[in-house]
Amino acid sequence: MYNLKPKIFNFESVQGISKKQLDEHYKLYTGYVSKLNEIWNTPYTPDDYTDSNPTYSKMRSLKLGETYSLNGIKLHNLYFENITGGNNIPYGPIFNAIINQFFTYDNFISYLTNVGLSMRGWAVLTLDLLDNSLHIIGSDSHDNGSVWLSCPILIMDIYEHAYFMDFGINRKKYISTFIDNINWNILNERFEKYISPLKSMDMASKTINRSRYYHYPY
Repeated sequence: MYNLKPKIFNFESVQGISKKQLDEHYKLYTGYVSKLNEIWNTPYTPDDYTDSNPTYSKMRSLKLGETYSLNGIKLHNLYFENITGGNNIPYGPIFNAIINQFFTYDNFISYLTNVGLSMRGWAVLTLDLLDNSLHIIGSDSHDNGSVWLSCPILIMDIYEHAYFMDFGINRKKYISTFIDNINWNILNERFEKYISPLKSMDMASKTINRSRYYHYPY
């Protein structure tokens, strides 16, 4: 039996976003956890899925609900984690990588802000394994715009439920407040975790004289 539990976050550490806003947002997140447990605990009986087809069927509904709930949990875990309980001053390897990739911090913030203003669900700074570079990906929903084999570093929720109680339709002010709360300790931890295997691969390839080139964003 699956029995996933919602993670606990220190919302008291967030500045500029009310506890009520965060608590209501958290309730939505716990709903995804509950639904995923329900989906994963659904027994498979062949006779129940004889209508399987890609237009409308029980299996299709189950699988669409699974990815929506699963991504909803993962994205919210990362989102709440990267705005709570940490150092809000940009620093470290991920900051250096951002400057290297986006030329200036202001340019990065401008790009992130405009992605956030343009999408309906999420803006994600990710280290993509296709080119080992940083990219800011826009996603309209949990399972629409997600990218496989890509390592999320900074997650910004831009659904209305993330800010409407505090900011109304002023999404730009919410984005600015989100940026002020970024936990750079968490971003550096994620970046180092993702980049370490790539460094090891690069060293191994050089040791055996392979002519393989990796571009690192640091």
